[in-house]
Amino acid sequence: MRMESSEEEDDFPCIESVTPQSKIDSIYQSKTEKGIRKICFELLDLKDAVENLCGNTRTKCLAFLRLSEEVVETEHELNELRKHISAQGILVQDLMNGVCRELDEWSRTSGDVQEANESSQSSDYGDTFMNDMEDENMLFLENIDVLLAEHKIEEVIEAIDAKERSHPELKSSGDTSSTEPSSFKSALSKRKKMLENQLVEITERPSIGIVELKKALSALLKLGKGSLAHQLLVNSYRSRLRKSIEAFLPLCPCYPETYSATLSNLVFSTISLTTKESGAMFGDNPVYSNRIIQWAEREIEYFVRLVKEHAPPSDGAPALHAASVCVQASLNHCNALEKQGLKLSKLLLVLLHPYMEEVLELNYIRARKAVLDFSSSDEGKPLSPRFASPLSTFATTSDTLLVESGMRFIYIVKEIVEKLTQLVILHFGANILTRISHLFDKYVDSLIKALPGLSEDDNLTELKEPVPFRAETDSQQLALLGTAFTIAEELLPMVVSRIWNVLNESKEAGSENMMPAANNTVELKDWRRQLQHSLDKLRDNFCRQYVVNFIYSRDGDARLDAQIYLSGVGQDTIWDTDPLPSLPFQALFGKLQQLATVAGDVLLGREKIQKVLLARLTETVVMWLSDEQEFWSVLEDDSAPLQPLGLQQLILDMHFTVEIARFAGYPSRHVHQISSDIIARAVRTFSARGIDPQSALPEDEWFTETAKGAINKLLLGGSGSDTSEIDDEHIIMHDEGMSDSDGSPSSLSSADSSESFASAEMGDLDSPVYLSDPES
Repeated sequence: MRMESSEEEDDFPCIESVTPQSKIDSIYQSKTEKGIRKICFELLDLKDAVENLCGNTRTKCLAFLRLSEEVVETEHELNELRKHISAQGILVQDLMNGVCRELDEWSRTSGDVQEANESSQSSDYGDTFMNDMEDENMLFLENIDVLLAEHKIEEVIEAIDAKERSHPELKSSGDTSSTEPSSFKSALSKRKKMLENQLVEITERPSIGIVELKKALSALLKLGKGSLAHQLLVNSYRSRLRKSIEAFLPLCPCYPETYSATLSNLVFSTISLTTKESGAMFGDNPVYSNRIIQWAEREIEYFVRLVKEHAPPSDGAPALHAASVCVQASLNHCNALEKQGLKLSKLLLVLLHPYMEEVLELNYIRARKAVLDFSSSDEGKPLSPRFASPLSTFATTSDTLLVESGMRFIYIVKEIVEKLTQLVILHFGANILTRISHLFDKYVDSLIKALPGLSEDDNLTELKEPVPFRAETDSQQLALLGTAFTIAEELLPMVVSRIWNVLNESKEAGSENMMPAANNTVELKDWRRQLQHSLDKLRDNFCRQYVVNFIYSRDGDARLDAQIYLSGVGQDTIWDTDPLPSLPFQALFGKLQQLATVAGDVLLGREKIQKVLLARLTETVVMWLSDEQEFWSVLEDDSAPLQPLGLQQLILDMHFTVEIARFAGYPSRHVHQISSDIIARAVRTFSARGIDPQSALPEDEWFTETAKGAINKLLLGGSGSDTSEIDDEHIIMHDEGMSDSDGSPSSLSSADSSESFASAEMGDLDSPVYLSDPES
């Protein structure tokens, strides 16, 4: 059997190595239980250790409390021992005095015993009285010394007060006749000085509480040290303020825009509390009130210095906000202090004014750099649709840099205005508005640089540096003008409306605290006039370069010269039974018509800008003609062959110019005035050469009707002369880069373009118009 089993084991050698699952579970289960049991034992040991530790701590605390009680009892026993020693000292002193007196009596001569006895009896009565008083005073001083040693200040004050009430001579400053009361008074003064020193020491403790401080100051008042008590009150609150400020200053970098409000609250709340405590304890004494005011002024100076030292860089928006918050919080506190009789607003504004001016100036410089930096990215500077939409309309007709510059300008101004608080606007609003108008003027200067033909401008030599974009075509130039006008007329007033609202509300309120300073007043019309001046500068530069490019050819020759008004000279004079204005003025009509078409698309919805611009262009032409000395020198030359036909042509051209303005529907008063001056000068010139205007010229109605008829013909395409004459090099403008169209002036007189010129209709020409002011 063993052989067989061994053979079976050889056949299945792996059966012995297989461990049943039940055995495995029992083995690991027992190990787990052992581990858990071991952890439980360790937790129990830890629990016992914690309980022992708590017990030891409790025992030590109880021992400490017992020890404290024993210390208190020991101090009490020491005080009792001091009293006992003092009493024993007094007893010994009395015994010594008695022995001395008896020895004096025994040393006297044995002369007249009765006389000696009587004298001794009288002396005994006096000595007894003096000794009793001296003993009483000594006991009083000893009691004071004990109370001073125990720091029982209130009891000392009461004892001294009672003694002085019973002996009024102790309060007098003069010396008494006797020596003993004088010595007692001196000793009492020394004790009072010791008490005063103790009270001063108490008030100067760093950890003294308000209640304890008041008790010490009240004690000084009872001692007659009111001035010292008041000075200690001020010193104590000043020390508390310094500690609070020193604890806060390390946190200033964490709150760069609001730290000044916290500092303001610390300073002005301490001033307010000190003023209240001074009034409650010392009354309305002018001496003490002046001391509070002087101290408050010094603290405000210190506060302003701290604000400047810990302010963020002055050229950043956080600095502007921090300064605004500082002014707002500080002035609010000053207004509250005025109810307590402290008027500190003017001093605060005087101290803060240079700091605020510096912040405003550096922020203005920062804003100017940002506005004029056309290469900077505008990411992170979003504008609400309310501000972005009016400018985005020009994006399709102009360089994107132009629209981005306008949005950047509005964003920067809006950022500055949003950083301002109400009281900053009230006291610095006019200054801020002036800086904004100056910033807009600088922005307009940068737009002027984008106009063509400014390299020869003597008045803008500083603007000759390269510019990031150029407005070459009519549409681009009109978009540039539209951007500036939109900012000045629509967006900028909306951005600064908050400033105007605050200033207007302050005027309506009429409160002294809410009224702006005399140097901080500005009228809305004056501010708008400043913006309009900048717009006029931009518009005049556009008109000047536009008209100059129209009048002068690329070679510098004038297309509009005096030769066309000399009989038989030049090829521009066309005169027959159906006369027309000279070709340059026909071309002017076409250019204005073409520009009006482009303006209608670019400046859609801005008819006021269109009319003002076209009116100014027309004015610029006649102003050039009126001021051009070379033109008049030819006519006024004695050798010039003047004929009535030339004068008639010149007058017709002037009437034609006035009719253009009237027909387009824009203001023509200035055009009318200049044209009248040109006609008057021409009549004088021709009359000086023997030509009689009365006989040589037709009636005024003829010029008006002829000018109106010429406009009709040009609009309908009937020129009355050969079209090739208008295509002369003198008149063609499209090669000068002035317009978006490639057509010549003759092509502008077609019927297709007749409806685009300021939306004028043919019926507008039916009524007769003379060369008189159509607006009068």
